[in-house]
Amino acid sequence: MSSFLAFTVFGLVSGAAYAIAASGLVLTYSTTRVFNIAHGALGMLLSFVFWDFSVRQGMPTPLALALVLLVVAPAIGWFLQRFVARGLGDAPVSVSLVVTVAILVATLGLAQQVWPPEARSVQPFFAGTSYEIFGFFITAHQVLTIVLSLVVAIGLYALLNRTRIGTAMRASVDNPELLKLFGGQPERVAALSWAIGTSLAALAGVLLVSTIGLDYYALLLLVINAFAAAILGRLKNLPLTFVGAMSLGLITSYASGYLPTEGLLNSVRNVVPALFLFAVIVAMPQAQLRIGQVKGIVSAPLPSPFKALGWSGALLLGVMLLASGMSEANLLLVGTAATYAIVMLSMVLLTGYGGHVSLAQITFVGVGALAYVKVDQPNLLGVLMAGLVAAGVGALVALPVIRLTGLYLALATLAFAVIMDKMIFQADFAFGFNGSLNAERLSILTFQVETTGAYVWVMALFFVVMGLGLLVVRAGPLGRMLVALRDSPAACGTLGLDQRWFRVGLFAVSAGMAGVAGALYAGLRGTVGAAEFQFFGSFTLLLLAVVFGVTSVTGAALGGIGLMMLPVLQADYPGIAGLFFVVIAVGAILLARDPNGLANQLFRLGNMLDRRYGTRVRERIPVLPVPGGSLGGMRELARAEHDANAQADHTLDTVGLGGAPGPDGTDGRKETAGVQ
Repeated sequence: MSSFLAFTVFGLVSGAAYAIAASGLVLTYSTTRVFNIAHGALGMLLSFVFWDFSVRQGMPTPLALALVLLVVAPAIGWFLQRFVARGLGDAPVSVSLVVTVAILVATLGLAQQVWPPEARSVQPFFAGTSYEIFGFFITAHQVLTIVLSLVVAIGLYALLNRTRIGTAMRASVDNPELLKLFGGQPERVAALSWAIGTSLAALAGVLLVSTIGLDYYALLLLVINAFAAAILGRLKNLPLTFVGAMSLGLITSYASGYLPTEGLLNSVRNVVPALFLFAVIVAMPQAQLRIGQVKGIVSAPLPSPFKALGWSGALLLGVMLLASGMSEANLLLVGTAATYAIVMLSMVLLTGYGGHVSLAQITFVGVGALAYVKVDQPNLLGVLMAGLVAAGVGALVALPVIRLTGLYLALATLAFAVIMDKMIFQADFAFGFNGSLNAERLSILTFQVETTGAYVWVMALFFVVMGLGLLVVRAGPLGRMLVALRDSPAACGTLGLDQRWFRVGLFAVSAGMAGVAGALYAGLRGTVGAAEFQFFGSFTLLLLAVVFGVTSVTGAALGGIGLMMLPVLQADYPGIAGLFFVVIAVGAILLARDPNGLANQLFRLGNMLDRRYGTRVRERIPVLPVPGGSLGGMRELARAEHDANAQADHTLDTVGLGGAPGPDGTDGRKETAGVQ
């Protein structure tokens, strides 16, 4: 009986902290329509600030707590709303997800930079004070946590439903223009919501830090628990959110106390919040179609077949030349870059073309690597089977939430990634007792690819073939359908398009591409382990894809190189390792509304150079005979392509769709539903 009471009290205390964090998340979303994935990360950062004030600076605990909750946290929330999240409520869900993921990564990098890893501890409030209830002792800190959760829940409910400022908060979401007519200021109201939400995240982190310790990732994972409770309350119902948080705390505590300590059920302890989140998402009602004006997004131009084949050949030739003179260690880095580039190709299809965000792409890479090793077919068949297994897993993730889109779909992939990372990949039947497995390099038509240089070239060939396949899809009717679904789901629904199964297929193909990358990576490294496929890697993958361009094959190639260089730079410059995360996050925030990223700047530079020097270069290309006996050759082909592109640009400029920069400084070449 005493153990049950102990687990109950611990569950209530944990649930109370989850309720505080989830309440702040609900407040932010219900008043600004921005789902802040970085909510838990902000709580982590401010917990470190509290430790710095109270322990390192020696401030009295009440003063340190007051400074964190009433000064630092509100200032951070105001800054984020004013300069980072402003206007995100009206942006596509994919944009708001990218921006908040960027805030999460920046927060983690900043915490690691300011407070390098070392042993730290925070004493609970009123340490040494406890009360006896039915023979069980409950500490004053635990009582305070439960009381504060009730105060927060009641206070927020009263704020939103019984005060003028709460009415203004809700009105700022429903009709900000009408609020302005009545003298309201929607931006100030949104800033207040972010300030209060960030303070609540800080309070939850400070209350939990004495229990779970000052650990970057343990505190960051608090967000999973807050997500689950907030989703149960449908992101607007505070009482139901409170009930969900308390229920989750009790379930987690009982699972920790009563589940077996061996076997698969033992790992369930670590994924109860993720399982709870996934179950709640599956139970969500049908998502409504997004309606309104059909709006295109500025998109990178498609290259002509001549250019695509030319650049593909140049890439393969360049990799061949590099492979002939590189050391083994550098070749492994190039192969890793090719792996990431293929994974980013899967994101070009899913996010760039389809408009969906997955937070589990690295997990699908791990599924492909594991399948390749377990199938034990080091050949093209093994790679194909690994891709099919990953595609099947991707479809299984999308099937339970087939009715949902946007935010809920992304959160379902996050929950799946956490489950796979903490439960499946860590199990003995997956990567073994030692956490790693050996893999053989593939053979192609009885030809064994033995040298690392040859294997890296084969990986580049896979990237080229898959990239060309994506370009063919994008230029065809299937690609136009993807763009139409991305830009106007309601219009596609009225035309009878079955979007749900189309979305499942899209997720499956994207996951299959990531699985192929995982199989190739396993053959490259020779040994793969669970630590290489942790779910957090999907965050940096998403951000770098956006920075370099998630709508183009060129952006995927550049993003693969950038992601490969990240740990190299952090190892070479350990003193500023955390700042690299901050730089990537800032780049993603700046480019989130332009998914073409840095690749599009290269396209513009190439077009400028072509206009200035292209004619002279083409004139110097020798005339070569072509099949059929007629003269023409490369110069004529290049000139014909240049003339055709110029005529197309002139036509687009005439109708106002291309070429010249638009009023916002962008390219101006846009896509609308079914129109390129």
